[in-house]
Amino acid sequence: MSKTEPERAMPTPFTGGPLDRVDQVRVDPVQLAATWADPRTRIVRLDGLDPVLGEGGTLATMPVPAGAALADHALLGIRPDGAPLFASLRVTPPSEPPAVPPRVWQIAAEMQAEDLAVYGGARSLVDWHQRHRFCANCGQPTMATKGGWSRRCEACTTEHFPRTDPVVIMLAEYEGKVLIARNPRFPPGRFSALAGFVEPGESFEEAVRRELWEETGIRTGRVDYLMSQPWPFPSQLMIACMAQALSDALTLDLTEVAEAMWVSRADVAKAFAGHADARFLPPTRIAVAHHMLKHWLEHP
Repeated sequence: MSKTEPERAMPTPFTGGPLDRVDQVRVDPVQLAATWADPRTRIVRLDGLDPVLGEGGTLATMPVPAGAALADHALLGIRPDGAPLFASLRVTPPSEPPAVPPRVWQIAAEMQAEDLAVYGGARSLVDWHQRHRFCANCGQPTMATKGGWSRRCEACTTEHFPRTDPVVIMLAEYEGKVLIARNPRFPPGRFSALAGFVEPGESFEEAVRRELWEETGIRTGRVDYLMSQPWPFPSQLMIACMAQALSDALTLDLTEVAEAMWVSRADVAKAFAGHADARFLPPTRIAVAHHMLKHWLEHP
């Protein structure tokens, strides 16, 4: 057993949702209608695509408004108490939303873990509907079907399903240090793990090696899986890995990476402790990179 294996079930933010997704209900119009009519049914409250908090950091919900139509809502699942939970597909997102809205960082830090997972799923699904109102095959309008988990084109009958884009995020390790980097969009001092999309025809191990070579000029050998995290901005699956570097010589792609550096466990410990002489600011707690660095720090 490798040293990473006991941590593979490590919870990360946006994971651990309590809902039963009830796929068998989504595809059955009779059961779906009965679920919508259940007096316990609640709808997640969103401000555009942002969460709305209730008491104690809970995700706010509301009863079904009078006259609301099932066709305008997606069934997120059934809560442990038996209450169905839906999300409205009629939202007004910002015209040019930032990659991660600053307000969401603040709200997410206040949310309970299970509610953050529910919000992440709701945001990804609602955002997908907003961006896929027309058929990619023929260009005609599409309609939400199967409880909000697909869209169907009435013109050519093509069915479209919510997508998740796989992204590798990785720490390269060399002689007791790991490689971290700062994206040009990051504030000064903020460093994180390197990341990139998995390309067609590529395994995630191959994507890790390619991204590290393209962005930092280092070659790597063994790649170990650490953990994963759904990232709803807009809908990605972060696949966290540790790669063993063959050298520490860096050649940066400055269009992708503003700075990069090798840091020791002492450097990481100071960053997490917020020491005045820390070499960098660590990634925020809701990002999987935070938990990757913490895992590396705690498992020499």
